[in-house]
Amino acid sequence: MRLLAALLTTGAGIALLASLWFRELNPAAVLDALIGAIYLFIALGLYGSSRFTLFLALAAPVASAFIARWGAQVLDPWLTLRLAADTAIVLASAAALWQFRAS
Repeated sequence: MRLLAALLTTGAGIALLASLWFRELNPAAVLDALIGAIYLFIALGLYGSSRFTLFLALAAPVASAFIARWGAQVLDPWLTLRLAADTAIVLASAAALWQFRAS
């Protein structure tokens, strides 16, 4: 589960950083790139064995989803995909944290 969370976080971080090339450069795009960089740092930690990184992998996507949803008036398909990816990251991280706690 930890590897799945790491892969999902890496993919989301790369997608958020790559979105700079496909959209107008404005404060929202720069904020998304910053969130993508944070995701990549969290993904690096998820490839290790720290429990603190699992907590970060739970908190960061939730905060990112609130920020993304707060700024949008309508749910476009890309925002829906981003919210689904954030949800998958949170669920995989929670399952990995549960496994870590059980062992």
